[in-house]
Amino acid sequence: GQKEEAAAALRCLACNADNQVAIAKAGGIAPLVALARDGSDGQKQEAAGALLNLAANADINKVAIAKAGGIAPLVALARDGSDGQKQEAAGALLNLAANADINKVAIAKAGG
Repeated sequence: GQKEEAAAALRCLACNADNQVAIAKAGGIAPLVALARDGSDGQKQEAAGALLNLAANADINKVAIAKAGGIAPLVALARDGSDGQKQEAAGALLNLAANADINKVAIAKAGG
């Protein structure tokens, strides 16, 4: 569907540092967190992949993803998702935890 395709496009775009900033400034993080939590299986996987890329080497996005409630749905996907969802969510959590002690605590509290 359209949401899955949009999440996939954001996932690809978020590989670029300038795009990471632009996606966050345009309000892209909250909808991706919502898809990771409540979307279809495909939407969840693409959203987790987009969040993985948005959190890569982007400390401001790590904070924004956590503030948007992104940690709990990523932990849930890493624990209970499909193989693809688990891979994307685990990568996102790894990026969120890198050099971000507050996120490490939040991940642990969410059962990660």
